[in-house]
Amino acid sequence: MRRHLFLALAVALFALGFARDRFDAWVAETVLPPLAVETSVEVLDRKGALLRAYTVADGRWRLAVDPGAVDPVFRRMLVAYEDKRFYRHAGVDLLAMVRAAGQAIGQGRIVSGASTLSMQTARLLEDGPTGTGAGKLRQIRVALALERRLDKGEILALYLDRAPYGGNIEGVRAAARAWFGKPPARLTPAEAALLVALPQSPEMRRPDRHPEAAREARARVLARAEAAGVIAAEAARAALGEALPEARRDMPIMAAHLSDRLRQESPGAGLHLTTLDASLQARLETLAAQAVRDHGEGALSIALLVADHASGEVLASVGSGGYDVDARSGFVDMTMALRSPGSTLKPLVYALAFDEGLAHPQTMIDDRPMRFGGYAPENFDGTYRGPVTVAEALRFSLNIPVVALTAELGPARLMAGLARAGAAPVLPGTAPPGLAVALGGVGISPRDLTALYAGLARGGEAVVLRERAGEVETGGRIVSPEAAWQVGHILAGMPPPPNAARQRLAYKTGTSYGHRDTWAVGFDGRHVVTVWMGRPDGTPVPGAFGGDVAAPVLFEAFARVKSVLDPLPPPPPGTLLLSTTGLPLPLREFRPRGAVFAAADKPELAFPPDGALVETGGAPLALRIEGGQPPFTLLANGAPILVATPARTASLPLGPGHVTLSVIDAKGRAARAEVELR
Repeated sequence: MRRHLFLALAVALFALGFARDRFDAWVAETVLPPLAVETSVEVLDRKGALLRAYTVADGRWRLAVDPGAVDPVFRRMLVAYEDKRFYRHAGVDLLAMVRAAGQAIGQGRIVSGASTLSMQTARLLEDGPTGTGAGKLRQIRVALALERRLDKGEILALYLDRAPYGGNIEGVRAAARAWFGKPPARLTPAEAALLVALPQSPEMRRPDRHPEAAREARARVLARAEAAGVIAAEAARAALGEALPEARRDMPIMAAHLSDRLRQESPGAGLHLTTLDASLQARLETLAAQAVRDHGEGALSIALLVADHASGEVLASVGSGGYDVDARSGFVDMTMALRSPGSTLKPLVYALAFDEGLAHPQTMIDDRPMRFGGYAPENFDGTYRGPVTVAEALRFSLNIPVVALTAELGPARLMAGLARAGAAPVLPGTAPPGLAVALGGVGISPRDLTALYAGLARGGEAVVLRERAGEVETGGRIVSPEAAWQVGHILAGMPPPPNAARQRLAYKTGTSYGHRDTWAVGFDGRHVVTVWMGRPDGTPVPGAFGGDVAAPVLFEAFARVKSVLDPLPPPPPGTLLLSTTGLPLPLREFRPRGAVFAAADKPELAFPPDGALVETGGAPLALRIEGGQPPFTLLANGAPILVATPARTASLPLGPGHVTLSVIDAKGRAARAEVELR
């Protein structure tokens, strides 16, 4: 009571008793607190939707707000409830102070306050004491100084940025997100009234903890808004019945890995504008989480990327199946992790071979055991198909033909093609690239693999992927338009996985050595999608193949991108569309120069070799055959173990001790090895 009277008299003395110039000097000499305040770093999608925000240094959510982007009803409610003469006074409302002091004297208690929005803003800026005469006088002085240096809109903006709304929520934009899950431009009258009431007692009026107090405070705001003509009586009555929020909502955390990366790349930026589509990002994050759950509770993770290969814009980037799932190392961004690409580099090998005139999709090529110096690759399933067309070799993902073509091109040519596509492959050790690169013997990230396939989809022109809005870079040429179309046409003939939509999608799967990585990459006439699944620590996932694990996710991802695929382009004018017999003689059949055919060789036990001591630990013995002609018969100490198996690998359930292993091929040729198992 005495404080209000004192303040009213003090203001009167300053305004009337002192010389005007002295009063003006007192206000002009006011040292204002810093007006700029740290606000949350924000990552926005292509339309300005919030993907992710970060708390400020003191752990508070404080989202920068433009008053023009705040519901006008909220702004009018705020002024009507807190400071109805806000646009007429110069920072201090003398009438309100006199009224408050008179009420306090007459009733013996404080009935109403006299703090203006300018004074409240001064208090928020300084976070200073207000329960003493000196504290209130300082608040008045800062408010008067603010009014002289800022306009009303700027003062209101400061208040909207800093007002407390319970817990670690500050500012109306953060409050609208936390309590209603929406931007402040779309508040209902009931929501606006609650946000007007909260800053006066943010903890005691929290709707999740004190719903009755929140309801009563909201009702008072609505009553005053109705009396001031801000809202109609009918709208006020309807707002009284609107349910209060029962809990705070979490701030969005979409594209979490990409957001972290953008923030690290530009640590001083407060706003990151991206090319992502928030709606698509949410759908694909849901898909990614479901995909890893479908494969059990192990440490399986996933990377999922969607890009527009016409523009290079990344539309969705999912770095794991759950950012906060520690069991799956969810914090690791697998879109940027170096992994073995398995067979997914084969399309580039074939495209390069087409450009070099080494082959055509209808060229016949041998699929049978070959040695390239000391390197003897095998097909993944251990079987061979003999003469096939190059198109069939790619669709069946055969290893021998692609290694033969790589030997003719040279592995360095393949590495150069990857570099032209914008990829940064990493070789193991310091040795130069070898033929194994064609089969995945190199490290490449899902993002770089996406860039490669985007370039193939774009007619062989390199696509520079970008996640930041406004960044536009052009790339060179990877392969010719004709070679790129031929590869895409071959891949478009791949049958979709079981239960997937029967749509014409050009795609390739891949599985790395030891089942450590499974891949599926595909494109239509507009978009390219990459799916990687595996364990972040590189441990095997037994029995996992790209076609079984990643390909169904690829097709489901496309279904979430669009309902109908964009058609693939027609062949470029210079494309040679001929059957095998119609090709020029040099292109009808491919014969590698550096390979030695091993089909006539007798079978050989590549593992275990003769005289080996093998520690099996009770597990089946892993046996591998080279050379010879399948099917094979395997014997242990003269007893048949497997008969007429086409596979070149086998797991034999043998106990410890000395054993004589024998293999007999289809032509009766045999090999044996004496080994000891422990």
